[in-house]
Amino acid sequence: MLAGSIMALISAIGIIRLPDVFTRSHAGTKSSTLAVLLTLLGAFIYFASNQGFYSVRLLLGIAFVFLTAPVAGHLITRAAYRANVKMADTTVEDELKEVTDKVKEEAEKERSETGEVIIEDEKKADKEHSE
Repeated sequence: MLAGSIMALISAIGIIRLPDVFTRSHAGTKSSTLAVLLTLLGAFIYFASNQGFYSVRLLLGIAFVFLTAPVAGHLITRAAYRANVKMADTTVEDELKEVTDKVKEEAEKERSETGEVIIEDEKKADKEHSE
């Protein structure tokens, strides 16, 4: 449980000190997940050794946090990236930019081939016609 407390402290310091949402998300998900897991594992070991009680709730809590916290952190970070949140000035490389640009180009090409792209003037005309 002490190790969990130390990891929680390290996680809090990382969230305060790191420069942008992407690195803060890393500190907030990875180390805090480990902190919660260590704390719950410590509680499980305490109850198992001192009282002979094996808590299924603690085991389920460990499994739930282990599975959901990293996924939630990834989704929040991906949403921040797609919303064009500025990266830290110290960021050296954006490895996802090439992939997202390629996907956007392919999507635009596919839309133009199928005729799904509507010109802005046509949107305005449709809107005025519907009113």
